[in-house]
Amino acid sequence: MKLTLQTLGEFSIAWDDQPVALPSSKRTRALLAYLAMTARPHRRDRLCEVFWKLPDDPRGALRWSLSKIRRLVNQSDVERLAADRERVALLTADIEIDVRCLAQRLEEPGLTIDALIDIDRQLQEPLLDGLDLANQEIFQQWLNAERQEVTRLRAKIAGRLAHHDDIDVTVQLDWALSWSELDPFSTQAAHRLLELLQVSGDSETFAKTATQLTQRFRNAGIPWSLKLPDQVSKADPAVNPDVTERELLARQKIQFCAAADGVRIAYASVGNGTPIVKAANWLSHLEHDWDAPIWSPLFRELARDHRFVRYDERGNGLSDWLVGELSFDAFVTDLETVVDASGVDRFALMGISQGAAVSIAYAVKYPERVSHLILFGGYATGWRVDATEITRREREAIITLTEAGWGQDNPAYRQIFSSTFMPSASAQELAWFNEFQRLTTSPENAARFLSVFGDIDVREQLAQVQVPTLVIHSLGDQRIPVSVGRDIAAAIPHAEFVGLESDGHLLLGREAASQAFVKAVRDFIANN
Repeated sequence: MKLTLQTLGEFSIAWDDQPVALPSSKRTRALLAYLAMTARPHRRDRLCEVFWKLPDDPRGALRWSLSKIRRLVNQSDVERLAADRERVALLTADIEIDVRCLAQRLEEPGLTIDALIDIDRQLQEPLLDGLDLANQEIFQQWLNAERQEVTRLRAKIAGRLAHHDDIDVTVQLDWALSWSELDPFSTQAAHRLLELLQVSGDSETFAKTATQLTQRFRNAGIPWSLKLPDQVSKADPAVNPDVTERELLARQKIQFCAAADGVRIAYASVGNGTPIVKAANWLSHLEHDWDAPIWSPLFRELARDHRFVRYDERGNGLSDWLVGELSFDAFVTDLETVVDASGVDRFALMGISQGAAVSIAYAVKYPERVSHLILFGGYATGWRVDATEITRREREAIITLTEAGWGQDNPAYRQIFSSTFMPSASAQELAWFNEFQRLTTSPENAARFLSVFGDIDVREQLAQVQVPTLVIHSLGDQRIPVSVGRDIAAAIPHAEFVGLESDGHLLLGREAASQAFVKAVRDFIANN
């Protein structure tokens, strides 16, 4: 039997084109649409927050809604709703979702004019009409973003028709106007509109439109010139070199593998080319990372010409939070498990922060699999190793404070970490990071992580590294001093060292140091 979901217009579901009655609960219908359209695992506590930000029992409400959804999507021999004690996912590989089908059709080459116009007509229906949840801010933000994505698809169609040689110039002009309205900050759309106005000979409208567009782009801070280069005029509007966070999130395939002790580790890959595996470091989330002012720009750049594989550490992100063992040895074993599950044979290995020590241990154990070792903001010894009594007491106090305050709405506790991770971050960026910390792990696990990191010691393994190694460190890093990075580079045979002009232990995507980081990585892989 074929299961179809209609998301354009009023939300509906059908088996073999026969409509099925949906639950009366709007939240349950919205949850089904959310699970179907995101098509990735979600933590139960996150779903409670997205849909039931109420003083009653959100977990009970979630269980009730899932029981209703299960009856709608499962068959006796096919279980599409995958739910365990921590995560929920709707397996959509064999579910036909109208908006997804239309987006896939737009990727087909040689679509006729009529086909493009028909797709545009269907996309004009409001997405998930009537499923707005005004009091659920997170869901509403997601829904608004999805509706904007539909607008982007329509703009893509308008751009193709505005360039279509088989359409009369006056009709092309109509589509160019629609393109500019649907994507008002596209300089390609603006240039095409002006070009067609010029061809049409309507000098008065041309002058008026040129003035409006110039003011629009100036106010938005977007570089703009009325002079139309030939390559811009002839550019294919269907090809967009900029990959958005949302598109990367949609492209990556999240999977799970089981570590030796049964803990489930979430991993994902995106992009094509020479593989780079990023060892997990604390505070990651395969879904929310793409919205980060920190990770997303770096990941996006590396995914342009590499297959970029990453995973969430045990106790963190989409991996199991309820774990018995949380130790350095377990971190190394988890990396081994992910590498084997992802199918990469030989790859560049990247380690950030404590992930650097994990990467060093792996590279020493498996030198034949690691082509390049890239370490950023790393350290060879944790805070307990050779620490003074005062340092130990300070760190133990921070651990106690973390466990007591991590989950509270007041971010003052988490600010202790934010300010040292990113001293130059704006108030908005710090607010994002504070919230991100809460989403990535529990207060108990946060305290456990800090304790485990204190015992890291890979000093004896540094001299055993046999693979080409690049050590990168922010010169002003206030969490792990640059001297620590230099010591690692000095101890690893033939290692290269690159210092970045930044004070961040984590790089902000807007920093020039981020571009320098990506360039250093690319150059190192290409030349070694």
